[in-house]
Amino acid sequence: MDGQGVRDELYERLRAYEGQAAAIAGSGKDLVNEPMIRHWCEAMGDTNPAYTGPGAIAPPAMLQAWTMGGLSGHTDRGEAYDELFGLLDGAGYVSVVATDCEQEYLRPLRPGDRITFDAVIEAVSERKTTKLGTGYFITTRMDVRAQDEPAGTHRFRILKYRPAARPAARAAARAVTTSGSGGLEPQEAEKPQELLKEQEPQGALEAGAPAEETTRGRGAGQGKGAERSGETRGGRSLRPRPVINRDNAGFWQGISSHRLLIQRCRACDTLRFPWLPGCNACGSSEWETAEASGEGTVFSYVVMHHPPFPAFSTSEEAGPYAVALVELAEGVRMVSNVIGVPYDKVRVGMPVRLEFLRADPELELPVFRGSES
Repeated sequence: MDGQGVRDELYERLRAYEGQAAAIAGSGKDLVNEPMIRHWCEAMGDTNPAYTGPGAIAPPAMLQAWTMGGLSGHTDRGEAYDELFGLLDGAGYVSVVATDCEQEYLRPLRPGDRITFDAVIEAVSERKTTKLGTGYFITTRMDVRAQDEPAGTHRFRILKYRPAARPAARAAARAVTTSGSGGLEPQEAEKPQELLKEQEPQGALEAGAPAEETTRGRGAGQGKGAERSGETRGGRSLRPRPVINRDNAGFWQGISSHRLLIQRCRACDTLRFPWLPGCNACGSSEWETAEASGEGTVFSYVVMHHPPFPAFSTSEEAGPYAVALVELAEGVRMVSNVIGVPYDKVRVGMPVRLEFLRADPELELPVFRGSES
Protein backbone atom coordinates (compact mmCIF):
# COMPACT_ATOMS: atom_id res chain seq x y z
CA MET A 1 0.00 0.00 0.00
CA ASP A 2 1.16 3.56 -0.67
CA GLY A 3 0.62 6.52 1.65
CA GLN A 4 -2.99 6.85 0.46
CA GLY A 5 -3.92 3.22 1.08
CA VAL A 6 -3.74 2.28 -2.61
CA ARG A 7 -2.05 -0.97 -3.50
CA ASP A 8 1.29 -0.35 -5.19
CA GLU A 9 1.88 -3.37 -7.41
CA LEU A 10 5.21 -2.06 -8.66
CA TYR A 11 6.49 -1.75 -5.09
CA GLU A 12 5.51 -5.35 -4.40
CA ARG A 13 7.57 -6.44 -7.42
CA LEU A 14 10.52 -4.25 -6.39
CA ARG A 15 10.57 -5.61 -2.83
CA ALA A 16 11.19 -9.09 -4.19
CA TYR A 17 14.71 -7.93 -5.04
CA GLU A 18 15.61 -7.11 -1.43
CA GLY A 19 18.41 -9.42 -0.30
CA GLN A 20 19.46 -10.32 -3.83
CA ALA A 21 23.04 -9.81 -5.00
CA ALA A 22 24.04 -6.54 -6.64
CA ALA A 23 27.67 -7.65 -7.11
CA ILE A 24 29.21 -11.08 -6.61
CA ALA A 25 32.86 -11.76 -5.76
CA GLY A 26 33.93 -8.33 -6.93
CA SER A 27 37.62 -7.48 -7.00
CA GLY A 28 39.35 -4.12 -6.87
CA LYS A 29 41.19 -3.31 -10.09
CA ASP A 30 44.29 -2.22 -8.17
CA LEU A 31 45.88 -3.14 -4.90
CA VAL A 32 45.79 -0.46 -2.25
CA ASN A 33 48.69 1.71 -3.37
CA GLU A 34 50.66 4.81 -2.42
CA PRO A 35 50.08 6.83 -5.65
CA MET A 36 46.30 6.70 -5.25
CA ILE A 37 46.62 7.58 -1.58
CA ARG A 38 48.86 10.52 -2.44
CA HIS A 39 46.51 11.79 -5.17
CA TRP A 40 43.53 11.52 -2.83
CA CYS A 41 45.29 13.42 -0.05
CA GLU A 42 46.44 16.14 -2.44
CA ALA A 43 42.92 16.55 -3.84
CA MET A 44 41.37 16.65 -0.35
CA GLY A 45 44.09 18.79 1.19
CA ASP A 46 44.70 16.12 3.84
CA THR A 47 48.19 16.27 5.36
CA ASN A 48 47.69 13.64 8.05
CA PRO A 49 51.13 11.99 8.54
CA ALA A 50 49.44 8.60 8.99
CA TYR A 51 48.97 8.46 5.21
CA THR A 52 52.64 8.82 4.26
CA GLY A 53 55.95 7.09 4.95
CA PRO A 54 56.69 3.65 6.40
CA GLY A 55 53.63 2.02 7.89
CA ALA A 56 51.26 4.33 6.02
CA ILE A 57 47.57 3.52 5.86
CA ALA A 58 44.94 4.67 3.38
CA PRO A 59 42.45 7.37 4.45
CA PRO A 60 39.40 5.47 5.71
CA ALA A 61 37.07 7.50 3.46
CA MET A 62 38.78 5.93 0.44
CA LEU A 63 36.98 2.65 1.20
CA GLN A 64 34.72 2.89 -1.85
CA ALA A 65 37.50 4.15 -4.13
CA TRP A 66 39.26 0.77 -4.05
CA THR A 67 36.12 -0.96 -5.34
CA MET A 68 35.33 1.33 -8.27
CA GLY A 69 35.40 -0.06 -11.79
CA GLY A 70 36.61 3.05 -13.60
CA LEU A 71 35.48 3.88 -17.14
CA SER A 72 35.52 0.24 -18.19
CA GLY A 73 33.26 -0.78 -15.30
CA HIS A 74 32.94 -4.11 -13.52
CA THR A 75 31.86 -7.44 -14.96
CA ASP A 76 30.69 -8.84 -11.65
CA ARG A 77 27.40 -6.95 -11.22
CA GLY A 78 24.48 -9.22 -10.37
CA GLU A 79 21.61 -9.68 -12.80
CA ALA A 80 19.10 -8.71 -10.09
CA TYR A 81 20.45 -5.17 -10.00
CA ASP A 82 19.94 -4.68 -13.74
CA GLU A 83 16.50 -6.24 -13.56
CA LEU A 84 15.49 -3.92 -10.71
CA PHE A 85 16.56 -0.85 -12.66
CA GLY A 86 14.87 -2.19 -15.77
CA LEU A 87 11.56 -2.41 -13.93
CA LEU A 88 11.87 1.16 -12.70
CA ASP A 89 12.92 2.51 -16.09
CA GLY A 90 10.06 0.71 -17.77
CA ALA A 91 7.58 2.26 -15.33
CA GLY A 92 8.86 5.77 -16.08
CA TYR A 93 11.17 6.21 -13.09
CA VAL A 94 14.11 7.02 -15.34
CA SER A 95 15.93 9.70 -13.32
CA VAL A 96 18.38 8.97 -10.54
CA VAL A 97 20.07 10.99 -7.82
CA ALA A 98 22.41 9.83 -5.07
CA THR A 99 21.05 10.86 -1.68
CA ASP A 100 23.53 9.68 0.95
CA CYS A 101 26.01 7.02 1.97
CA GLU A 102 27.18 5.45 5.21
CA GLN A 103 30.52 3.79 5.86
CA GLU A 104 31.77 1.59 8.70
CA TYR A 105 35.50 0.89 9.01
CA LEU A 106 36.63 -2.43 10.50
CA ARG A 107 40.38 -2.37 9.83
CA PRO A 108 42.94 -0.01 8.27
CA LEU A 109 43.83 -0.50 4.61
CA ARG A 110 47.53 -0.57 3.78
CA PRO A 111 49.50 -0.48 0.53
CA GLY A 112 49.56 -3.95 -0.98
CA ASP A 113 46.16 -5.03 0.36
CA ARG A 114 44.01 -6.90 -2.16
CA ILE A 115 40.40 -5.66 -2.08
CA THR A 116 37.39 -7.90 -2.71
CA PHE A 117 33.73 -7.23 -2.11
CA ASP A 118 30.16 -8.40 -2.39
CA ALA A 119 27.11 -6.17 -2.64
CA VAL A 120 23.44 -6.77 -1.91
CA ILE A 121 20.22 -4.85 -2.57
CA GLU A 122 19.46 -4.16 1.07
CA ALA A 123 16.21 -2.20 0.90
CA VAL A 124 13.66 -0.66 -1.46
CA SER A 125 11.40 1.99 0.02
CA GLU A 126 7.72 2.49 -0.60
CA ARG A 127 6.91 5.08 -3.24
CA LYS A 128 7.82 8.54 -1.98
CA THR A 129 7.05 12.00 -3.30
CA THR A 130 9.89 14.49 -3.01
CA LYS A 131 10.72 17.91 -4.38
CA LEU A 132 12.43 16.16 -7.28
CA GLY A 133 9.49 13.96 -8.10
CA THR A 134 7.95 10.62 -7.15
CA GLY A 135 10.05 7.49 -6.87
CA TYR A 136 11.69 4.78 -4.78
CA PHE A 137 14.78 4.90 -2.55
CA ILE A 138 17.14 1.98 -3.13
CA THR A 139 19.83 1.09 -0.60
CA THR A 140 22.77 -1.09 -1.61
CA ARG A 141 25.17 -2.52 0.99
CA MET A 142 28.71 -3.41 -0.01
CA ASP A 143 30.83 -5.57 2.30
CA VAL A 144 34.51 -4.89 1.62
CA ARG A 145 37.36 -7.26 2.47
CA ALA A 146 41.13 -6.75 2.49
CA GLN A 147 43.29 -9.83 2.23
CA ASP A 148 40.05 -11.79 2.80
CA GLU A 149 39.49 -10.04 6.14
CA PRO A 150 36.44 -7.81 6.76
CA ALA A 151 37.58 -4.23 6.17
CA GLY A 152 34.40 -2.15 6.10
CA THR A 153 30.83 -1.67 4.97
CA HIS A 154 29.58 0.88 2.46
CA ARG A 155 25.86 1.67 2.19
CA PHE A 156 24.81 3.75 -0.81
CA ARG A 157 21.30 5.13 -1.24
CA ILE A 158 19.79 6.53 -4.42
CA LEU A 159 16.40 7.78 -5.50
CA LYS A 160 15.02 6.46 -8.80
CA TYR A 161 12.23 8.86 -9.66
CA ARG A 162 9.87 10.32 -12.23
CA PRO A 163 10.72 14.06 -12.41
CA ALA A 164 8.08 16.46 -11.15
CA ALA A 165 6.73 19.01 -13.62
CA ARG A 166 8.67 22.26 -13.36
CA PRO A 167 7.23 25.74 -13.97
CA ALA A 168 8.20 27.27 -17.27
CA ALA A 169 11.44 29.16 -17.08
CA ARG A 170 9.81 32.22 -18.61
CA ALA A 171 7.19 32.43 -15.87
CA ALA A 172 9.85 32.07 -13.18
CA ALA A 173 11.99 34.71 -14.80
CA ARG A 174 9.18 37.25 -14.78
CA ALA A 175 8.51 36.66 -11.09
CA VAL A 176 11.88 37.92 -9.82
CA THR A 177 13.12 41.44 -9.27
CA THR A 178 14.73 42.76 -12.43
CA SER A 179 17.77 44.94 -12.87
CA GLY A 180 15.45 47.88 -13.40
CA SER A 181 14.47 47.70 -9.74
CA GLY A 182 17.80 47.30 -8.05
CA GLY A 183 19.69 44.55 -9.94
CA LEU A 184 23.18 44.97 -11.38
CA GLU A 185 23.19 46.14 -14.99
CA PRO A 186 25.31 43.98 -17.30
CA GLN A 187 27.38 46.96 -18.28
CA GLU A 188 28.53 47.19 -14.66
CA ALA A 189 29.33 43.49 -14.47
CA GLU A 190 31.47 43.66 -17.59
CA LYS A 191 34.13 45.80 -15.92
CA PRO A 192 36.21 43.18 -14.13
CA GLN A 193 39.26 45.36 -13.67
CA GLU A 194 37.19 47.88 -11.79
CA LEU A 195 35.49 45.19 -9.72
CA LEU A 196 38.78 43.52 -8.81
CA LYS A 197 40.37 46.66 -7.44
CA GLU A 198 41.21 46.49 -3.77
CA GLN A 199 38.55 48.13 -1.64
CA GLU A 200 38.42 49.16 1.98
CA PRO A 201 36.31 46.61 3.83
CA GLN A 202 32.94 47.99 4.83
CA GLY A 203 31.32 46.75 8.00
CA ALA A 204 34.49 44.85 8.95
CA LEU A 205 34.72 43.20 12.34
CA GLU A 206 35.89 45.24 15.26
CA ALA A 207 38.78 44.02 17.36
CA GLY A 208 37.76 41.18 19.60
CA ALA A 209 34.61 40.33 17.63
CA PRO A 210 33.93 36.71 16.63
CA ALA A 211 35.62 35.62 13.42
CA GLU A 212 32.33 34.43 11.90
CA GLU A 213 28.95 36.11 11.95
CA THR A 214 25.96 36.27 9.67
CA THR A 215 24.06 39.35 8.62
CA ARG A 216 21.24 40.47 6.39
CA GLY A 217 22.44 44.06 6.16
CA ARG A 218 24.26 45.78 3.31
CA GLY A 219 27.70 47.15 2.79
CA ALA A 220 30.15 44.36 3.66
CA GLY A 221 32.83 43.97 1.00
CA GLN A 222 35.41 41.30 0.33
CA GLY A 223 38.05 43.68 1.62
CA LYS A 224 41.67 44.16 0.67
CA GLY A 225 44.80 42.22 1.38
CA ALA A 226 42.88 38.97 1.29
CA GLU A 227 44.98 35.99 2.28
CA ARG A 228 45.41 32.98 0.08
CA SER A 229 43.42 29.79 0.53
CA GLY A 230 44.69 27.49 3.26
CA GLU A 231 46.65 30.15 5.13
CA THR A 232 46.03 31.01 8.75
CA ARG A 233 45.52 34.29 10.50
CA GLY A 234 45.93 34.67 14.23
CA GLY A 235 46.02 30.89 14.54
CA ARG A 236 42.73 30.50 12.67
CA SER A 237 42.43 28.59 9.40
CA LEU A 238 41.01 30.59 6.51
CA ARG A 239 38.37 29.48 4.07
CA PRO A 240 39.40 29.08 0.43
CA ARG A 241 39.23 32.33 -1.51
CA PRO A 242 36.84 32.58 -4.47
CA VAL A 243 38.36 32.85 -7.93
CA ILE A 244 37.02 36.09 -9.41
CA ASN A 245 37.22 36.63 -13.16
CA ARG A 246 35.49 38.66 -15.85
CA ASP A 247 32.64 36.12 -16.10
CA ASN A 248 31.64 36.13 -12.41
CA ALA A 249 32.88 39.46 -11.07
CA GLY A 250 29.36 40.89 -11.08
CA PHE A 251 28.15 38.08 -8.83
CA TRP A 252 30.79 38.88 -6.22
CA GLN A 253 30.04 42.58 -6.46
CA GLY A 254 26.45 41.70 -5.63
CA ILE A 255 27.57 39.63 -2.63
CA SER A 256 29.62 42.57 -1.35
CA SER A 257 26.38 44.60 -1.19
CA HIS A 258 24.34 41.69 0.19
CA ARG A 259 22.47 40.86 -3.00
CA LEU A 260 22.33 37.40 -4.53
CA LEU A 261 22.30 38.09 -8.26
CA ILE A 262 21.45 35.57 -10.94
CA GLN A 263 21.60 36.06 -14.70
CA ARG A 264 18.64 36.27 -17.06
CA CYS A 265 18.93 35.90 -20.81
CA ARG A 266 17.57 38.96 -22.62
CA ALA A 267 16.66 36.85 -25.65
CA CYS A 268 14.64 34.03 -24.05
CA ASP A 269 14.24 35.09 -20.39
CA THR A 270 15.90 31.89 -19.09
CA LEU A 271 17.47 32.27 -15.66
CA ARG A 272 20.90 30.74 -15.11
CA PHE A 273 23.37 30.08 -12.32
CA PRO A 274 26.32 29.87 -11.92
CA TRP A 275 27.25 32.90 -13.99
CA LEU A 276 28.19 32.16 -17.59
CA PRO A 277 29.02 34.38 -20.58
CA GLY A 278 26.26 32.83 -22.71
CA CYS A 279 22.79 31.31 -22.39
CA ASN A 280 22.60 27.51 -22.24
CA ALA A 281 19.08 27.57 -23.68
CA CYS A 282 19.49 29.75 -26.78
CA GLY A 283 23.17 30.70 -26.95
CA SER A 284 22.62 34.45 -26.66
CA SER A 285 25.38 36.49 -25.03
CA GLU A 286 22.97 39.30 -24.03
CA TRP A 287 21.90 39.20 -20.41
CA GLU A 288 20.78 41.19 -17.39
CA THR A 289 20.64 40.41 -13.70
CA ALA A 290 17.84 39.61 -11.29
CA GLU A 291 18.07 39.67 -7.51
CA ALA A 292 17.00 36.39 -5.93
CA SER A 293 14.52 36.50 -3.08
CA GLY A 294 16.79 34.38 -0.87
CA GLU A 295 14.15 31.70 -0.29
CA GLY A 296 14.97 28.13 -1.25
CA THR A 297 14.92 24.45 -0.36
CA VAL A 298 17.59 21.79 0.00
CA PHE A 299 17.65 19.90 -3.30
CA SER A 300 20.46 17.52 -2.28
CA TYR A 301 23.24 17.54 0.29
CA VAL A 302 26.31 15.81 1.67
CA VAL A 303 27.79 15.86 5.16
CA MET A 304 31.55 16.37 5.14
CA HIS A 305 33.28 14.29 7.81
CA HIS A 306 36.75 13.95 6.34
CA PRO A 307 39.24 15.51 5.99
CA PRO A 308 38.84 17.87 8.96
CA PHE A 309 38.91 21.53 7.89
CA PRO A 310 38.66 23.91 10.86
CA ALA A 311 37.85 26.89 8.62
CA PHE A 312 34.42 25.42 7.92
CA SER A 313 33.54 24.92 11.58
CA THR A 314 32.39 27.73 13.85
CA SER A 315 33.59 25.71 16.85
CA GLU A 316 37.15 25.34 15.51
CA GLU A 317 36.82 21.61 16.17
CA ALA A 318 36.59 20.85 12.43
CA GLY A 319 33.52 18.74 13.04
CA PRO A 320 31.12 17.54 10.33
CA TYR A 321 29.29 20.20 8.32
CA ALA A 322 26.55 20.12 5.70
CA VAL A 323 27.08 21.18 2.09
CA ALA A 324 23.86 21.52 0.10
CA LEU A 325 22.69 22.03 -3.42
CA VAL A 326 20.01 24.65 -2.78
CA GLU A 327 17.17 25.19 -5.23
CA LEU A 328 16.21 28.85 -5.11
CA ALA A 329 12.59 29.94 -5.39
CA GLU A 330 13.46 31.23 -8.86
CA GLY A 331 14.32 27.70 -10.04
CA VAL A 332 18.13 27.83 -10.29
CA ARG A 333 20.43 25.95 -7.93
CA MET A 334 23.63 26.79 -6.09
CA VAL A 335 26.04 25.04 -3.73
CA SER A 336 26.51 26.48 -0.25
CA ASN A 337 26.66 25.62 3.44
CA VAL A 338 23.56 25.04 5.56
CA ILE A 339 23.79 26.69 8.98
CA GLY A 340 21.48 27.05 11.94
CA VAL A 341 20.60 23.36 12.27
CA PRO A 342 22.72 20.35 13.27
CA TYR A 343 24.42 18.72 10.29
CA ASP A 344 22.49 15.49 10.88
CA LYS A 345 19.14 17.31 10.76
CA VAL A 346 19.57 18.61 7.20
CA ARG A 347 17.07 16.94 4.86
CA VAL A 348 16.07 17.10 1.20
CA GLY A 349 13.20 19.59 0.89
CA MET A 350 14.18 21.55 4.02
CA PRO A 351 13.28 25.25 3.63
CA VAL A 352 16.27 27.57 3.85
CA ARG A 353 16.80 31.33 3.81
CA LEU A 354 19.77 33.28 2.48
CA GLU A 355 22.17 34.92 4.91
CA PHE A 356 25.66 36.33 4.52
CA LEU A 357 28.47 34.79 6.55
CA ARG A 358 31.43 36.91 7.62
CA ALA A 359 34.02 34.12 7.48
CA ASP A 360 36.87 36.50 8.32
CA PRO A 361 37.45 40.26 7.97
CA GLU A 362 38.29 39.92 4.27
CA LEU A 363 35.70 37.36 3.17
CA GLU A 364 31.92 37.28 3.17
CA LEU A 365 29.95 34.41 1.63
CA PRO A 366 26.32 33.54 0.88
CA VAL A 367 25.04 30.70 3.10
CA PHE A 368 21.60 29.34 3.90
CA ARG A 369 19.98 29.03 7.30
CA GLY A 370 17.86 25.93 7.68
CA SER A 371 14.66 25.47 9.61
CA GLU A 372 13.82 22.13 11.22
CA SER A 373 10.15 23.15 11.28
